[in-house]
Amino acid sequence: MTGYTMLRNGGVGNGGQTWMLRWSNRIRLTWLSFTLFIILVFFPLIAHYYLTTLDEADEAGKRIFGPRAGNELCEVKHVLDLCRIRESVSEELLQLEAKRQELNSEIAKLNLKIEACKKSIENAKQDLLQLKNVISQTEHSYKELMAQNQPKLSLPIRLLPEKDDAGLPPPKLLHSCRLHNCFDYSRCPLTSGFPVYVYDSDQLAFGSYLDPLVKQAFQATTRTNVYVTENADIACLYVILVGEMQEPLGLRPAELERQLYSLPHWRTDGHNHLLINLSWKSNTQNFLYNVSTGRAMVAQSTFYAAQYQPGFDIVISPLVHAMSEPNFLEIPPQVPVKRKYLFSFQGEKIESLRSSLQEARSFEEEMEGDPPADYDDRIIATLKAVQDSKLDQVLAEFTCKNQPKPSLPTEWALCGEREDRLELLKLSTFALIITPGDPHLVISSGCATRLFEALEVGAIPVVLGEQVQLPYQDVLRWNEAALVVPKPRVTEVHFLLRSLSDSDLLAMRRQGRFLWETYFSTADSIFNTVLAVVRTRIQIPAAPIREEAAVEIPHRSGKAAGTDPNMADNGDLDLGPVETEPPYASPKYLRNFTLTATDLYRNWNSAPGPFHLFPHTPFDPVLPSEAKFLGSGTGFRPIGGGTGGSGKEFQAALGGNVPREQFTVVMLTYEREEVLMNSLERLNGLPYLNKVVVVWNSPKLPSEDLLWPDIGVPIMVVRTEKNSLNNRFLPWNGIETEAVLSIDDDAHLRHDEIMFGFRVWREARDRIVGFPGRYHAWDIPHQSWLYNSNYSCELSMVLTGAAFFHKYYAYLYSYVMPQAIRDMVDEYINCEDIAMNFLVSHITRKPPIKVTSRWTFRCPGCPQALSHDDSHFHERHKCINFFVKVYGYMPLLYTQFRVDSVLFKTRLPHDKTKCFKFI
Repeated sequence: MTGYTMLRNGGVGNGGQTWMLRWSNRIRLTWLSFTLFIILVFFPLIAHYYLTTLDEADEAGKRIFGPRAGNELCEVKHVLDLCRIRESVSEELLQLEAKRQELNSEIAKLNLKIEACKKSIENAKQDLLQLKNVISQTEHSYKELMAQNQPKLSLPIRLLPEKDDAGLPPPKLLHSCRLHNCFDYSRCPLTSGFPVYVYDSDQLAFGSYLDPLVKQAFQATTRTNVYVTENADIACLYVILVGEMQEPLGLRPAELERQLYSLPHWRTDGHNHLLINLSWKSNTQNFLYNVSTGRAMVAQSTFYAAQYQPGFDIVISPLVHAMSEPNFLEIPPQVPVKRKYLFSFQGEKIESLRSSLQEARSFEEEMEGDPPADYDDRIIATLKAVQDSKLDQVLAEFTCKNQPKPSLPTEWALCGEREDRLELLKLSTFALIITPGDPHLVISSGCATRLFEALEVGAIPVVLGEQVQLPYQDVLRWNEAALVVPKPRVTEVHFLLRSLSDSDLLAMRRQGRFLWETYFSTADSIFNTVLAVVRTRIQIPAAPIREEAAVEIPHRSGKAAGTDPNMADNGDLDLGPVETEPPYASPKYLRNFTLTATDLYRNWNSAPGPFHLFPHTPFDPVLPSEAKFLGSGTGFRPIGGGTGGSGKEFQAALGGNVPREQFTVVMLTYEREEVLMNSLERLNGLPYLNKVVVVWNSPKLPSEDLLWPDIGVPIMVVRTEKNSLNNRFLPWNGIETEAVLSIDDDAHLRHDEIMFGFRVWREARDRIVGFPGRYHAWDIPHQSWLYNSNYSCELSMVLTGAAFFHKYYAYLYSYVMPQAIRDMVDEYINCEDIAMNFLVSHITRKPPIKVTSRWTFRCPGCPQALSHDDSHFHERHKCINFFVKVYGYMPLLYTQFRVDSVLFKTRLPHDKTKCFKFI
């Protein structure tokens, strides 16, 4: 305890001193820390305050740390060095910046030069390629000319006979004239153009005896005929109107013969003369029977075998519509095919030959011996038996209810008035025509009238008697429009008529309507047909059909038009070379001098049908630019042909059977200058474009300060006589290509689409090939046709606001299509595209072809057109129904076929083939 206390006290005594040392050390550390804190914190603050106070002094000399004026700071030696370094570096930086800007400017100039060089190289390559193409085409053309070895020949010198020529030697037999012994070919060279001199009927001695209405109709048609000339010295044919005479006939045959022989150009025998006798009211006049006509040809509706000279005289149709055009609205439609009566016949025989029944001989006995002279009694018995059998509803009347019309002996006289006969024929599928019982009567005016009326209303003629000579029989295929049955087969007629299918009946009815409209309906058609028969017989080509003379509007071309990238961006796909040579026109039709010799029936029987594409009617002669319409081979290896059609060869050449061809754009516009200029600029750089024909449809001329774009091809601005949508399809003489692209001024088509459509049209040159499709539909509640523009998988029309067609159809539309259709287009200012589709389908019996899937083609932002009017579609409904009445049936055909390009825009490697695929 004591020791512990001691230790504890001793520890305290010794440790107290240590504790004090420790406490003093701690105080010193704390003080030191506090002092350092004061120095580190407050001293900078005091120094900052002090320095700030000094800088705010008024005297500049007392400033120690403030900014000094001028270069006072550089008074210090090292500061001066730093300043010199700074100034040197600044000067060098300024120099480097100037050099940098100068180099950038030089680089920009060099880049521009590089781009210009690249462009020059591309242009040089393109020019070189085009020159190579031109050289290649020239070489091929030269080789083709050498291969053909057919240099162009000058026309032969025309031979003109002397005015007082002695004529030809007389024929051995009377009424035995043929062309080889009664026609003077020396007056009708191939290159003469077939001039026809028509005697003035008022100046003829017997002119006062002619029926005034017939004479007036004849004079009216001769004034507008392209072949008629007033120079009798160069005439090939001389035409004289000799009938119909007024009743009663006050001119004796001997007097008429004397007056004919006294004509100034008769030349003793009347060779190269044509006597025309037009039957109008009378069915019995045949006063030329007792007149010696010498070597003159005779054209009339009644012939006896003793006076008819086959291959020389001409059987013509009677003149029913003398001075009036037929009313198409009164003509019944061609459908339905079958009508109320299977066949009908009305007539009365005033005088007959001795019948076989009166001889009390059986039919078998007649066949064993000489054929009977008259089968009319057997025909009557057979037709009555068919009528009584009630198998089919037929109408056969052999006694007229009223007084029958005058007729020739053994001829069945007409009953009733013309209107009553037409009403019966409108109800008849077939119309029986019983030929005269006299075998010496080749044709009578009464039979010809029955044939005319049957064709007019769509009753298929059934002619009993194969010995009859139907009108223009040597140049028309009557078996396509009528049935000619021998009289001994009268018992088989009923079976024969029942065996015909509806499609055959419709085809015959359509062909009959075509023959009636073309060769029988009016005085113009009859006269033109008679001249065409003579011209065809002597193998003279038809006169070229007239083209519409284009009255150009002067205009100024501005700067070169740019190319819309949306229209011409084709990637690596070449649409074809833009040819540097002058525009290439389609070859002219070079078969004019051989056409009549090689294609006789093709010219005359080209009614609407699958094998008859081009109806060369008398008033629709050979076209000057028709060329190879079917695209047939030319007999030599064509330019660009035989390359396989793959890769670049396909892109750089059209190939095909007509490898060198261009097309013409026809653009209709009306006072939309800005829209028109934009559309024209979009055509810049379009391959195979020959020219652009702008049909200016406004009476107001374009602005004088309007600058037209230079698109690399000629632009022809045509002034029209009136504002008419029919002007779109006029055959302007400025159109020198067969291919025509009809396009609206607001149509928006890419170049690749246009080229694709052009290639497709070249594969179907007889069709309309275009982009917007439409179709027609039957409205059951209203029993009428409707126009439909909805999207559909089936179509029957392609709008001509963006479509290719052959120029041939422009002639047909303007000069051959019924005028009533064009009048309705002018009335509504609408439906011209529907009319063109009707025409082409009627001629070809084929539907149009739609290309690509586009349904509209209007440019965005363009002003609204007439088609946006509410009445637009109502008018188109009316147009379709009116056109059906004019044609007599619905010619439009449905199709589900569409042509698309599968690989046209597909990007393939350059070593692969790029082709069109049609689906």
